[in-house]
Amino acid sequence: MARGVRERMVASAVALLARRGLQATSFSEVLDHSGAPRGSVYHHFPTGKDEMIGAALDAAGESAIALLDRKAGEPAEAIADWFLHIWREVLIRSKFEAGCAVLAVAVAAETPELLGHTALVFRGWRRRLAELLERGGLTPTDADRFAATLVASSEGAVVLARAEQSLEPFDLVAEQLQAQVRELSRAAARGSRTRRRT
Repeated sequence: MARGVRERMVASAVALLARRGLQATSFSEVLDHSGAPRGSVYHHFPTGKDEMIGAALDAAGESAIALLDRKAGEPAEAIADWFLHIWREVLIRSKFEAGCAVLAVAVAAETPELLGHTALVFRGWRRRLAELLERGGLTPTDADRFAATLVASSEGAVVLARAEQSLEPFDLVAEQLQAQVRELSRAAARGSRTRRRT
């Protein structure tokens, strides 16, 4: 039962970070959102708010990786499309009220520890995306570069879409990213054919 309470609190922290940002994600807001008992805060997070936020960052990071892994073995274009689809769905389902919980912490972190924690999560996303993109046909160099581009561009596109309350900026960025991965895939295929002939 205790584990269930902690998991509910962490899930609520992720949701609140994505919608309201770091400063508005207080223990009291998390307790209200999760329905956890008042006495559970320091039982589950004895060192304070940063411990709870760190757990939320880990959960958000792991959730994204699990979603990405659903497309493991697919072509690079499908991997990119799926990553963009995930973020598009966040915008649609939240009616433009939610974005990225990790980004919310990165832009407002007041301690080096929290900022470093966000860096670990982002690096984990980039690394897994690069692995999947390379398995999907891109060269190792292109996979690494495009993974970073995909994460950074998607995050920015989500921010624009939320600000404008419209999918238009997100879709414009998505179209550019999809065109880029198609060209990278074609270039990798041409290079592979050339190597086979020599």
